[in-house]
Amino acid sequence: MSPAPTLRKHSIATIGADGIGPEVIDAGVQVLRKLASLDGTFKLDFEEFDWSSETYKKTGQYIPDGGLEQLQKHDAILFGAVGAPDVPDHISLWNLRLAICQPFQQYANVRPTKIFRGTESPLRKANPGDLDWVIVRENTEGEYAGQGGRSHRGQPWEIATEVSIFTRHSVERLIRFAFETARKRPRKFLTVVTKSNAQRNGMVMWDEIAAEVSKDFDDVKWDKMLVDAMTCRMVLDPKSLDTIVATNLHADILSDLAAALAGSIGIAPTSNFDPTRKNPSMFEPIHGSAFDIAGKGVANPVATFWTASEMLIWLGEDEAAKKLMESVEAVTERGVRTRDLGGSAGTKEVTEAVCAELEVIYGRKKA
Repeated sequence: MSPAPTLRKHSIATIGADGIGPEVIDAGVQVLRKLASLDGTFKLDFEEFDWSSETYKKTGQYIPDGGLEQLQKHDAILFGAVGAPDVPDHISLWNLRLAICQPFQQYANVRPTKIFRGTESPLRKANPGDLDWVIVRENTEGEYAGQGGRSHRGQPWEIATEVSIFTRHSVERLIRFAFETARKRPRKFLTVVTKSNAQRNGMVMWDEIAAEVSKDFDDVKWDKMLVDAMTCRMVLDPKSLDTIVATNLHADILSDLAAALAGSIGIAPTSNFDPTRKNPSMFEPIHGSAFDIAGKGVANPVATFWTASEMLIWLGEDEAAKKLMESVEAVTERGVRTRDLGGSAGTKEVTEAVCAELEVIYGRKKA
């Protein structure tokens, strides 16, 4: 009698953090546990880290001493959202999310966008398939490098500087990653977004490096856009775009616009990759902490489910990831949607519907 196959095991750190973050991460873990149980070929072990603005207010730290070393032991990180009304955003962001992304060199922030079946885009006549993009965002330097300062505070001549840092090393590795991402997609097409007409140093270097790297990707077509013109193109000609690469700030803004054009920021995922795999990568929905709806049971968990699917792909569980997304779209197509997508279901109802749909997909029960 042959021995039972060994389960593939993946260790996941979860950080719910603030606002609706714990709610959607709990929903994501519930769906992932159901998926792993039904699939039967892999196992997910979760460890929860109680790092949040509440933790910060009690201890003065978001991440305790030795916290990054604890995260380092895991294969991936599933992150909720950070930000609280009584803690300045620049403190919460820099002391939790960026305090993980930057030391772990998660330099490629990847944000796919598409219109789900059963949902509507605010764009006229846009249907599922018409808007299907991947935005690649530089994630460790640029406008969010943290360089700068303030002097003469409170005086009429007070000075504040925010210095954008662009290094050839970081720009080249990110643009190369973007070309590789475009190469894997059917259209093999990349748009490089800068603002080189006004920012004549860092942005011109971006343009030059893109032209240099493109020579190694003869099979990938590419063009470039100024960021302000890009906002118009995303709205007026979405079918003309596929893979997009931009700086930390520009891609941050464009990806929020992309999520809105797809129907709701409540469905948008993010992957923070260390492509070298020396450090764990981190996966998060981009909707933020949304304190206005926290605790009401109405948060949209779809962004977390899509984020979880992207995490599974990174871990090598491609088929399970595909089945998860099939179940999510089947649920939205059936009309089980939260308010931001025009429905009336709550977090629990959507989560349970996705779990039930997974049972159908895996043949455990009839549709």
